[in-house]
Amino acid sequence: MDASSELVHSLLPLFMVSVLGASMVTVGLLEGVAEATASIAKMFSGALSDRWQKRKPLVVLGYGLGALSKPAFPLASSVTAVFVARFVDRIGKGIRGAPRDALVADITPSHLRGAAFGLRQALDSVGAVVGPGLAVVLMWWLADDIRTVLWFAIGPAALAVVLLAVAVREPPAPAHIARPTPIAYLVGALPRRYWRVVAVGMVFTLARFSEAFLVLRAGTVGLPIGQVPLIMVVMSATYALGAYPAGIAADRIGERALLVWGLAVLVGADLILAAATVPVHVFAGAACWGVHMALTQGLFAKLVADAATERLRGTAFGIFHLTTGLALLCASVIAGGLWSLAGPAATFYAGAAFATLAIVGIVSYRPPAS
Repeated sequence: MDASSELVHSLLPLFMVSVLGASMVTVGLLEGVAEATASIAKMFSGALSDRWQKRKPLVVLGYGLGALSKPAFPLASSVTAVFVARFVDRIGKGIRGAPRDALVADITPSHLRGAAFGLRQALDSVGAVVGPGLAVVLMWWLADDIRTVLWFAIGPAALAVVLLAVAVREPPAPAHIARPTPIAYLVGALPRRYWRVVAVGMVFTLARFSEAFLVLRAGTVGLPIGQVPLIMVVMSATYALGAYPAGIAADRIGERALLVWGLAVLVGADLILAAATVPVHVFAGAACWGVHMALTQGLFAKLVADAATERLRGTAFGIFHLTTGLALLCASVIAGGLWSLAGPAATFYAGAAFATLAIVGIVSYRPPAS
């Protein structure tokens, strides 16, 4: 599914700007709303998976919606049509996200959760390498016909749904786990440690806007349109290579150190992208961006799984994705506005400033002894 989605996402910003005439603010707003929509859906699907004590039906539904949205992109004749298709796609992602992460946590021993989530992120990123790589080949083969290339996203998405429905087995719910009460009563049941993880996750996300701006940045330094998806290939490749080792490290060394290193790499990525004048600079910035993702994304999944109670694990993932999704909406809208008002460099310098503030906050914070 990620190969399918990233084939679309690696071309969609250019499709919107060059074919449909969208502005940078519109791109930022659409990306932010899409991710926030997914995050809201994750909250409710996570709670439902806890209530029903079933994860797989929601996961299949989510992947199914993602597959059904794919034909709408090449058929789109307006930004509104793209918005609707992206909305359905992200609803599907939201429905599947929290139950899937909860399922991984359910079947993984606690001392291996960092490695398990790192492996999941790594394999997810392999798809994110294949998708844009396929987009580059197809753009060359089809003479930069973006609409035709987008049709090729349908096959991998359909295959993913079939594989999930046929091959994935869900373990039975433990008999000792009681069904949780409705979500309105759950907030107080989640421990304080969990809410600290949520707060840190929001700060991280405010410092990192949508990857769509990496694609757009590549277009400002002379990279031919057919080669722009290579930016996502580079980012996803470094993400894939680093995610599993970072997950193993999360099980063995201090979590705060990994968070700080992840933010420090993000600062470096933003500074490189802000100063970029030739394509190689954007490729270097994208590679650093992927390292940042590898160091932090699996780690946050582990932190959520460790901090949440077993009976509320799906809800905990849902709330985390909701709050970070809203932060991503704010970050992406701000990024689009800065790009339109002051140019791409201002967007990435602002990202570096937010990430630096996050580093200062994490280093200076001292948790209570309890």
